[in-house]
Amino acid sequence: MAQAFTYCRICEPLCGLEATVEGGELIRLRPDREHPLSKGFACPKGIAMTEVQNDPDRVLHPMRRRADGEFERVSWDEALADIAARLNRIRREHGGGAIGWYFGNPASFSYSHPLWMSGFMGALGSRHFYSAGSQDVNNRFAASALLYGSPLLVPIPDLKRTDLLVMLGANPLVSHGSLVTAPRIKEDLAAIVRGGGRVVVVDPRRTETAAAFEHLPVAPDGDAWLLLSLLHVIFAEGLEDRGACDRARGVQRLREAVKDFPPEQTAVHSGVAAGDVRALARSLAASERPVVYGRTGTCLGRYGTLTAFLIDVVTLVAGGLDRVGGAIFGQSPIRIDEIAKRSGVATYGTVRSRVGGYPDVLGTFPAGVMAEEIRAPGTGRMRALIVSAGNPLNSVPGSAALGEALDELDLLVCIDLYVSDTGRKADYVLPATTFLEREDFPLPFLQNHLTPYVTWTEAVVPPRGEARQEWEIIDSLARRMRLPLGSVGAQRLLYRMGVRPSPRTMVDALLRTGPYGDWYGLRRGGLSLRKLRANPHGIILGDHQRAGTLRSRILHKDKKVHVAPPEIVAEIERLAAAPAPPDDYPLRLIGMRELRSHNSWMHNAPALMRGKRAHAARVNPKDAAEYGLQDGAPCRVTSEHGSVVLPVKVTDEMTPGTIAVPHGWGHDGGWQVANAAGGANVNLLASPDPADLEPLAGMARLNGVPVKIAPGRPPA
Repeated sequence: MAQAFTYCRICEPLCGLEATVEGGELIRLRPDREHPLSKGFACPKGIAMTEVQNDPDRVLHPMRRRADGEFERVSWDEALADIAARLNRIRREHGGGAIGWYFGNPASFSYSHPLWMSGFMGALGSRHFYSAGSQDVNNRFAASALLYGSPLLVPIPDLKRTDLLVMLGANPLVSHGSLVTAPRIKEDLAAIVRGGGRVVVVDPRRTETAAAFEHLPVAPDGDAWLLLSLLHVIFAEGLEDRGACDRARGVQRLREAVKDFPPEQTAVHSGVAAGDVRALARSLAASERPVVYGRTGTCLGRYGTLTAFLIDVVTLVAGGLDRVGGAIFGQSPIRIDEIAKRSGVATYGTVRSRVGGYPDVLGTFPAGVMAEEIRAPGTGRMRALIVSAGNPLNSVPGSAALGEALDELDLLVCIDLYVSDTGRKADYVLPATTFLEREDFPLPFLQNHLTPYVTWTEAVVPPRGEARQEWEIIDSLARRMRLPLGSVGAQRLLYRMGVRPSPRTMVDALLRTGPYGDWYGLRRGGLSLRKLRANPHGIILGDHQRAGTLRSRILHKDKKVHVAPPEIVAEIERLAAAPAPPDDYPLRLIGMRELRSHNSWMHNAPALMRGKRAHAARVNPKDAAEYGLQDGAPCRVTSEHGSVVLPVKVTDEMTPGTIAVPHGWGHDGGWQVANAAGGANVNLLASPDPADLEPLAGMARLNGVPVKIAPGRPPA
């Protein structure tokens, strides 16, 4: 048996793993005790990747769907030749803009997959580029574009040095953190309190994190109201940080915009009592090192971009933006800002979607318009779709409408580990490697590390069967289609000359010419791929990320943070004028993360499904009594758009009037354990109408959905 060291690529802590390998097969995974950041920690999902790696349900060979709906094995040559021919036929008849791509969350954890995918779509000249980001994080990038002029300038909470952390819509004791890479985040949070500081968790549910610290209950989708009232108090009482405000643009306009949001009036919308709002506002202003941090729970309501924007603005006005212990802007060992600018991928609102007119976010459009983009006639109609590392049929709002639209495509190709729910409708399913079967580099997360850090990993085991890395599949397809692939002009030129640089070569060049690079021997001790390979546990580059770097990185010409752009002022006005919710649907539905789940792709690992795990709707005891619900009995949850049946879990962790249902359940794909687990696709309750998406980033409305609940019969 041999030991190999790698890192987990399921979620953002990127915890170190030690793999035991025998005869080219993975025997087990366990936490890497020598990893300088995770220090022997890894969650159950990372350890369960052994079962995903060796899963008998994995797709290991190219599969083609027959006329009877079943799949048959074909060769790579046969599959790629037919796919390329059909895509080229669509290009000739309708243009490259008729071909689309959707990628899921795991794609962001590969350094090579996004680069080659973006190059492929750029070579086609297609705008039909969609991601799971519109069900997760795109509003954060849109807010950064409005605030700082760049969607990639995303602040991280300086957890190790703050004395007041206010968290909205985040449950890091389960999710382990997002848009911040801190593998031992539970210890970081506990250290804040031990040092005399506070951690305040704002959430409609008493989450695992809220139970461990201070819980401030908030109404579902009430975050923007709360943040506006915090600003109102800070300005009205003269508590703002004058120096920080002097370095921002639009402060007076912001001050005027929040005048009409005193906490006594917002309480009915935010669910937070006026006294609690005033106390929190004063604490933020009095703190030496305050920071407000929000994640997915704040992203999926009607005002996701406004909420993300206000989170940074409250931090700025309280004196915590770009300062030690506040919200700081991490730096990378490669020149990400410059690369993003030159490659043209760091965009917001450069182009707009054909359906709905939504702005692009990092070159992608909201997945919630895909069904209409397939169905709506006219120039630019999407006629073919490639899906990689994603399962939109289970994760996009209005799943039923999307499922019907997928049947109208001329070609659907899925690149995946499994025949997912989406894959069952595909013409081809192409086998991808797991992250254990490929080399990797944490390219998208280098700026998110609380402790500056860089690592590289080689593949732990060879690919099973005929699985290939996504970039290899894309490259082979581009060759057959004669596409000049490349994320930047120089790379496309090399492709035309017959030179096809590998991702490994590109990363080495970026490292060596970066701020810590060895400049090909000119700087002794600098970074190179060779040096990273010699340090399998990674390299720490400093004790902390530096504060005070924002002004040099802002892309607004005036080098100021814009705190009241017209788009945000319009959103505040939209929020103030919003009609009352329908009386027929008195409850509000929110999502939640489970410790042993990750979106829709980890329900086939037996280790994660042990203990009679069941999909359930969490309901407060008062609501259960009012609506005649019994713990463990089935209930029917109904919205204006759909209905699902699942068991009730009566718990006082829920605030009255709120129901929580985890996402990612209700499978009908080629995975036996996941199918047998049952459950329901909660996104059937979300609106399929593109007009209902959040306007500034096209975010799906998956939180705060008006619903009603009643006893229900179990599904047949």
